Amino acid sequence: MRVEVKSPTLPESVAEATLLSWHKQAGESVARDENLVDIETEKVVLEVPAPRDGVLQEVLKRDGEAVGSDEPIAIIETEAAGTSATQQSSTTAPKERPADEARPETIDNDAPLSPAVRRLLVEHDLNPAQIPATGKGGRLIKEDVLNFVREQGYQPPETKVRVDTPAPTPSPAPAATPKSRATDGERSERRVPMTRLRATIAERLLHAQHEAALLTTFNEVNMQAVMDLRRQYRDRFEKEHGARLGFMSFFVKASAQALKQYSIINASVDGKDTVYHDNYDIGIAVAGARGLVVPVLRDADQLSFAEIETRIADFGKRAGDGSLTMEELMGGTFTITNGGIFGSLVSTPLVNPPQSAILGMHKIQQRPVAEDNEVRIRPMMYLALTYDHRIIDGREAVQFLVAIKDVLEDPARLLLEI
Repeated sequence: MRVEVKSPTLPESVAEATLLSWHKQAGESVARDENLVDIETEKVVLEVPAPRDGVLQEVLKRDGEAVGSDEPIAIIETEAAGTSATQQSSTTAPKERPADEARPETIDNDAPLSPAVRRLLVEHDLNPAQIPATGKGGRLIKEDVLNFVREQGYQPPETKVRVDTPAPTPSPAPAATPKSRATDGERSERRVPMTRLRATIAERLLHAQHEAALLTTFNEVNMQAVMDLRRQYRDRFEKEHGARLGFMSFFVKASAQALKQYSIINASVDGKDTVYHDNYDIGIAVAGARGLVVPVLRDADQLSFAEIETRIADFGKRAGDGSLTMEELMGGTFTITNGGIFGSLVSTPLVNPPQSAILGMHKIQQRPVAEDNEVRIRPMMYLALTYDHRIIDGREAVQFLVAIKDVLEDPARLLLEI
């Protein structure tokens, strides 16, 4: 019986996806729930499992092609499963595949590979069996591949364009003169297609700049009180909750409290309407294996410090291996991004449509400040709020940012919600 393999059901906001790489070829046996192909959307990489045992009879969509929601991409012949198994058992052992032709699916212990790892293996044309695995149970993780690439000096199989100019007439030169790239007439360039995620990020950010009236306001916050509180309770917090007490939970709680005071910051534009959201779903920008992603903390105002820290840590881990789900990346009403972890002192973050505002955190730096008519050195952080001036006035944006500053400089107010 012929069984169709279909692409996953995509959310309404995702028009199409891209086939990354097939892990099975036409004519090969497949087992039920075995991953056949990876599909990249603008947000995540999805795995498409085989619906039945059988033989992959026909591949309808090739690597790199676009597919829609629930679109047939392959055909499995289920009646060929038994025949295929019999033929395989009656034949001699197959000829070993050369190392450079091995598909990057599993390593020697058959531990499955994450989509992020498989993508790196495909991009760099690597055999996973040659890479030392340090993950749990001998699993190959993303860091193993990246370390191997750095150590071996691998380059991805990208299209290279080489232009050679005619060599000049040889002339005597000192033997010790080294040959340089500038004198040998050789030039090269590399052309690498954007991933769907990167292309979507570019499109959305351009849309934000062209369609919204974006403006950024700045302030600074004295982080001394928060740092003292963390220093006093972080060990006990980690022991009690199994999570590290970071700065992000303070900013999430402060933002949720300020959003309740200034509801327009949590609103969005829909045509000629302003849509006010009564839920506080805060997106947290994290760096993933395929670029920046923004998983969402649902009902952030109702979460405890421990719940926020635990979920953010989980987001960061799964962003690294590409296992975040679409649902976790959709529906935010406000976003927080922390460029400070990369050393940024100040920036103007771009709004993530259809949201109307984004809070930018930055590096904490010891700076002289005036306190009680004296100059003291304090850990200071610049805050930036980029907002859509079509619905948010400057007064509201400034007051919102000041509300966050006031709460962080007196964090006891977070507990009292004042």
